[in-house]
Amino acid sequence: MSFTLTGRRTGAAVLSAALLATLAACGSDGDGKDSAAPKTELTVLAASSLTDVFATAGAAYEKAHPGTKVTFSFAGSQELAAQVGQGAPADALVTADTRTMDGLKAETGKPTVIAKNRLVIATGEGNPEKVEGLRDLADPGLKVVLAAPEVPVGRYGKQILDAQKIDVKPVSQEPNVRAVLSKVGLGEADAGLVYRTDAAAATDKVDAVDIPDEQNAIASYPAATLKSSGNAKAAATFVSWLSTPAAQKILQDAGFQKP
Repeated sequence: MSFTLTGRRTGAAVLSAALLATLAACGSDGDGKDSAAPKTELTVLAASSLTDVFATAGAAYEKAHPGTKVTFSFAGSQELAAQVGQGAPADALVTADTRTMDGLKAETGKPTVIAKNRLVIATGEGNPEKVEGLRDLADPGLKVVLAAPEVPVGRYGKQILDAQKIDVKPVSQEPNVRAVLSKVGLGEADAGLVYRTDAAAATDKVDAVDIPDEQNAIASYPAATLKSSGNAKAAATFVSWLSTPAAQKILQDAGFQKP
């Protein structure tokens, strides 16, 4: 079978049209939007005690902001500060105390407190050692684990123990609150000081003994953008969102207090 020049041109035109249609389909999500458009990716450095609630908050934020992906990196606030100082690539920072954030003024935007928290005594499930209050932690027969004093929860813990003149000899000092919680939950310690929200997230492993307000400390959680962010506008949007009613409901449902 032979083709005329006109036939060949017609065939080429048909093939070209088909190719263009295919390419257009590949670049569209069916609603006329360009699915190949780059997404905004945010990296947020956050205190360990925010691990559970930020999983929920991150999903809610991504749903409300299509095209934005939020990745969290959790650690003790002092570790996060060291990462920022070393130039770790990130867009925003949320610590469990204002002191750590204040020490990073040269690297951050203006911080905003998004939540507050209090301490409780975490014990093994069922409180087998019958811990009733802070003074019980001084019992030499009780294995107590605390966060290291440079960690916010460790500093808060030292503050309230010193105020009550209670001398505790911990069997270990951990790098973050989740490590304290883990030791108690695994039965490697009888008790430890953690945030109320951490104990609430592990009710299948630990019990919580409340500390009276007059003996307790209030932890504040400031959030700020990082000046080194390559997504300054998106980072600012995320930090601002943390103070919105939607985000505040998520935080308070998890046991955090109002800012």
